[in-house]
Amino acid sequence: MTQSVCIFGVTGSIGQSTLKILDRHPDKYTLYAATAHSRIKELAQICKQYQPKIAVVPESKVDELRADLLALGVFDIEILAGEQGLIAVAESSQVDIVMAAIVGAAGLLPTLAAIETGKRVLLANKEALVMSGEIMMQAARDHNSLLLPVDSEHNAIFQSLPQNYLNIERNGQPQLGVSQILLTASGGPFLNHTRDQLHTVTPQQACKHPNWSMGQKISVDSATLMNKGLELIEACHLFSISEHFVTVVIHPQSIIHSMVQYIDGSTLAQMGNPDMCTPIAHALAWPARLDTHVPALDLFTHSHLNFQQPDNEKFPALNLARQAMRDGGLAPTILNAANEIAVAAFLDLKIKFTMIPEVVEHSLNHVQNGAAHSIETILDMDRLARDVAHQYVAKTGG
Repeated sequence: MTQSVCIFGVTGSIGQSTLKILDRHPDKYTLYAATAHSRIKELAQICKQYQPKIAVVPESKVDELRADLLALGVFDIEILAGEQGLIAVAESSQVDIVMAAIVGAAGLLPTLAAIETGKRVLLANKEALVMSGEIMMQAARDHNSLLLPVDSEHNAIFQSLPQNYLNIERNGQPQLGVSQILLTASGGPFLNHTRDQLHTVTPQQACKHPNWSMGQKISVDSATLMNKGLELIEACHLFSISEHFVTVVIHPQSIIHSMVQYIDGSTLAQMGNPDMCTPIAHALAWPARLDTHVPALDLFTHSHLNFQQPDNEKFPALNLARQAMRDGGLAPTILNAANEIAVAAFLDLKIKFTMIPEVVEHSLNHVQNGAAHSIETILDMDRLARDVAHQYVAKTGG
């Protein structure tokens, strides 16, 4: 019996990798719904090939998708629009598994809708959990939703933790013999740049990651180390562990995807070639395993593995994220919103690369933190923080 899959963000790198797994296992998985934001012609081609029942696009793209599907001779796919369309497919009783790979805060409500209907949710959208934190984790418990991490680092941690660790009492302390989590980071394309060199880097350079194939936003986040800061917050929520038990380790080769240390002196690491198909396949099939096209790691080729501490002066974003997690409440929402605005401004050539953490720090200092009582409170704060970040960009960056 096959399971039906909904892919949020099917034209992105995570969505494309997920399709590779579905291609390899047509006896196990079928594509029920696919969503995209701007790459409509690619979505139409995917619809022609995979014949999902539903496609979801923004309101402004419905006519374009319909025309593209007609041109391809595809007539029987239902088109839904906007956030309500995303929520509708997330809640559909016909969907078994949701791949949550929408970039940024836009993925929050659809991901939460999937969780609240008790589905297996493969979480690639770290921003949704950064913003909602314990609200999302409590929803997963309340609705018996299996929330599995797809980020390579969190998937590696999940594989290295004791069985059923996600079900432990949530008190922020390492349990079941765990002493700390080691969250690895490649260091991005500018690991060996000087601070002066960082002032002149371009979006094209920032989007050229040395090891991974990723979208623009996450590539820039990787270059600033904000991606690792967001992942630190995500790890704290997923694994119910305080931030001071999470150590970031720069590992340029991206072979060890993260580690867990234990009180007996053991360190368990998950290793593999840097290909997102591995964690996606793991999350799709867990606790079973699926074969993929990813070759086994050749230890003779990768005979030297390097580790170093992050340079927090050169890359201040990591400490900003850590402080936001310490502050709690709505601080991670402010952090994430300001970062999204800053990254977009950098990609649009409105600010320099080194201004990205400056925009985030300004927003954290000028938006009053508060308790994250509800999703509505979080979304209101997201809008306010974006406005403050926009104003700072307009004032200082042009």
